[in-house]
Amino acid sequence: MAERAQRPSDRAVFVISVAAELVGVHPQTLRIYEREGLVHPKRTTSNSRRYSERDIERLREIQELTRKGVNLAGVRRVIELRQEIDRLAAQMAQLQTELAAQRRRHREELDRAQRAARRELVLPYSSAIVLYQPGEPDLPDAMS
Repeated sequence: MAERAQRPSDRAVFVISVAAELVGVHPQTLRIYEREGLVHPKRTTSNSRRYSERDIERLREIQELTRKGVNLAGVRRVIELRQEIDRLAAQMAQLQTELAAQRRRHREELDRAQRAARRELVLPYSSAIVLYQPGEPDLPDAMS
């Protein structure tokens, strides 16, 4: 529940003037960012923009990058790469989960096979009595 509260909301509640003020830019800058495809605010039935907390977070990232001298094409590429990293991280986590489950199944299968092999294992039993005499060779081949 606490983790849910820390995630930015997708609920679009901020009008463009409030969003611009929160980010510290002019509303026209937000329109440019939208035109460039960097942010996608929701639209009301009257076609006015509404920004969510997630949009505000994205806008702050864009501002940080542009302050560092990255142009809008570079910002778009950084965003794409971050999304790719997130996608790959999620895929890797899924594969690690699947690998752990597969490893567990293989271990269980190996344990079952080992138990079955122990049950089926018949040790040879010899009823022969052998007399040991010191000084005689241990192997019959050594006598020749």
